[in-house]
Amino acid sequence: MQFIATFSLMQFLDTVISLGAAFILGTLIGAERQYRQRTAGLRTNVLVAVGSAAFADLATRIGFPSDAMRVVANIITGVGFLGAGVIMKEGLNVRGLNTAATLWCSAAVGSCTGTDMIAEALLLTFIIIAGNTLLRPLAAAIDRIPLNERYSEVSYELRLTCDGRLVEQTRNALIEALEAADYPVSDVTEDRSYSEEGCALVARLVSTSVDPDELDEVVNKLKRQPGVTYVTWESSTQD
Repeated sequence: MQFIATFSLMQFLDTVISLGAAFILGTLIGAERQYRQRTAGLRTNVLVAVGSAAFADLATRIGFPSDAMRVVANIITGVGFLGAGVIMKEGLNVRGLNTAATLWCSAAVGSCTGTDMIAEALLLTFIIIAGNTLLRPLAAAIDRIPLNERYSEVSYELRLTCDGRLVEQTRNALIEALEAADYPVSDVTEDRSYSEEGCALVARLVSTSVDPDELDEVVNKLKRQPGVTYVTWESSTQD
């Protein structure tokens, strides 16, 4: 019986403490995520923390310190793929980055407990929860500050609708007007489902530093183009 020959009560108790600590700390982190109805909630954070702790504990028991470091490095990579699963892109906006980062931190907590660094895991758990709760009012306050389009790192789109028979003419006028204002165009997409006789054009700008007044001038210029019925521009923050 290989199990009896290799079993050590002290090592077993050490594993129980490591995995138990990972379970408790993962629960604390996950409870906050679950309360806010995030994609990765209580169970996911617990499993990530306990799984990371189990792998780190296994490497510590049967290998050398260098083996434990290699296992932790692979945990980081593996959880990175897991975090990618909770990131969702909606148009120009990205959701789930904070949840993915929290999963990554849960793996760090588990790795600490698995290598018997429980005090460090406690400190890290406190910092994670504080970052997700105490910093929320500050983030909300910053979000309420009016956006300065000229200096903020944002994406810009100029949208117009025109007569479907004048699409090529309008597209050329759109690109020329933007380049004349020193705003090179990344690409122009066309949507003919807008109406039976009309067409929508969307131009995405390369520049991240934009003067709103200059874009307004471009809009006013395009409004005077034959066949153009509507022109506007909008910005969205990059994640």
